[in-house]
Amino acid sequence: MKKAVVVLSGGLDSTTCMGMAKEKGYDLYPITFHYGQRHNIEVEQAKKVASSYEVMDHRIVDLSFLQQIGGSALTDDTIDVPTEATDDIPSTYVPARNMIFLALASAYAEVIGATAIYIGVSAVDYSGYPDCRPEFIQSMTETVNLATKLGVTSETPLSIETPLIHLTKKETIEEGLRLGVPYELTTSCYNGGTKACGECDSCKLRIKGFKEAGAKDPIPYMIPIEWN
Repeated sequence: MKKAVVVLSGGLDSTTCMGMAKEKGYDLYPITFHYGQRHNIEVEQAKKVASSYEVMDHRIVDLSFLQQIGGSALTDDTIDVPTEATDDIPSTYVPARNMIFLALASAYAEVIGATAIYIGVSAVDYSGYPDCRPEFIQSMTETVNLATKLGVTSETPLSIETPLIHLTKKETIEEGLRLGVPYELTTSCYNGGTKACGECDSCKLRIKGFKEAGAKDPIPYMIPIEWN
């Protein structure tokens, strides 16, 4: 069975990647990073998603150092989570997060003999993060294959799969619904309450995507949402 490491945040995009990797016939090895984000709900939902896919091994990695260095509204409670989009890189950007995630995921992939890493980045409906761009993914793919034994000795190089990178949120959700992805187990809210706030940038993108896909989001929101 071919293996894939899936960077699983417990969010909509990474959970869609789980479904897509499964459809491709991969044995799934999700890895979740606890990086000192504002809330633990992401990690708890990631556990539920992994369980729903009946994975053999779900790794949860402590990266609290990212909270210690701060610099993001997601790791520093003194920085407010924005509710409006901006043309600048927003305060919810976590410094070098995806680079760190992919470096650790590549080490894990090398140990278990995985040939692919799935990560749910998008360069279309996203918040302007520099580590979601195709240029970064291409560069990181080259780097992990230069830096690992797997990359320099295997006939099959390690690939970083980004199946959502050119999809809108609507298209991502349509694909997930086709695959039966358990969106009711996911969370996207930056504020991390029992109910999604419906007002942060991440919630707004998710709500917009479900509306455009003609579907109702199965998670609860703190504010009323008109889905028709």
